[in-house]
Amino acid sequence: MIRIAAAICLSLTGSAALSQPPEPPGFRGPPYQAETPATLSGAQVIGAAQAVALHDAGVLFVDVYPRQKRPEGLPEGTIWRAAPHQTIPGAIWLYDTGYDRLSDAESRRLAAGLARELRSRESPVVIFCRADCWMGWNAAKRAVALGYRNVMWFPGGTDDWLLQGRDLQDITADAP
Repeated sequence: MIRIAAAICLSLTGSAALSQPPEPPGFRGPPYQAETPATLSGAQVIGAAQAVALHDAGVLFVDVYPRQKRPEGLPEGTIWRAAPHQTIPGAIWLYDTGYDRLSDAESRRLAAGLARELRSRESPVVIFCRADCWMGWNAAKRAVALGYRNVMWFPGGTDDWLLQGRDLQDITADAP
């Protein structure tokens, strides 16, 4: 009976892992809000409990969720302010750096932000977005490609952070 139960558990675990998409060879484009792989070559994938422990130990967290852009077609003179973005306390926000294709400005923002905030390419960094968001995966893959060797991707992002009973804080985007 124990063998049967173990076989059922093993088969259920295996089928769950098989249902997750594989790592694409490049970067993932739209739709960005979709199930993500369980792995990221060159990076460590972490869960919520590990993210909380790393945060409490002072590891740098990098949010790559896109910023809200001014809607096109607003009448001239219309006052518009983006809603505040909520992120993990103490995280830096390198907005718009998780798309599959980046502009030169976005590529520079990611590279410069990591270089400014990390002491070395060996320093640990946690990169995140929201749950089931490919932008965190894309940005973490770029950090690995930039030569960072202690990249951690937190696929649960702010959603799993809240499930741990932790708070988020408002952050505003710097000028582009």
